[in-house]
Amino acid sequence: MPAVTPKPELNPRRGRIQLLLILAATIGPILLASAMYKWQFWVPESRSYHGELLGSGQSRSELGVVLPADAGPAETRWQLLVTAPDECAADCQQLVYLARQIQIGLGRESSRATHSLASGAPLSEVYQSQLQSEYPQLGRFSLDRQRYAQRQKGDPAVQLWIIDPHGNLVLRYDAKADGKNVLNDLRLLLKLSNIG
Repeated sequence: MPAVTPKPELNPRRGRIQLLLILAATIGPILLASAMYKWQFWVPESRSYHGELLGSGQSRSELGVVLPADAGPAETRWQLLVTAPDECAADCQQLVYLARQIQIGLGRESSRATHSLASGAPLSEVYQSQLQSEYPQLGRFSLDRQRYAQRQKGDPAVQLWIIDPHGNLVLRYDAKADGKNVLNDLRLLLKLSNIG
């Protein structure tokens, strides 16, 4: 007759400890990440973008940009938008030029982006004719000054925005933006995005 091996004794305390360890391993990281987000600790300071990241989910229309009713396929691409609450002076004109150069700098990816100007005041006849001859693909929109002032908290400065194909504000730059940095940011966004 073969020898009968006794059954190992079940230790309920050991089972509870294992269950608690499994729960801690699965729920602990979630709780830690939530606490890090809420109280902003252990958040890395480094970043890979140069503009001001806008993660609030605000759209182009909340900025005060008034799109025409017949907005076509240009609005389903990434957009470099220059906003000027008043007339388009020298700093605005420099940003319009920069936006076009950035789009050209995208090379093969340039069809995924467009450049536009939204102004709160009518453009001068001289500048309008210059835009028609030198910037034929520039989208032009009107800007609701009141909504723009509310969004910018009264800051009347000219801005350059990167807007995703859904119309969400992604990055913002001031009038002194470095074109290479903006181009690198847009290239990174295009690389990471499957839309537009």
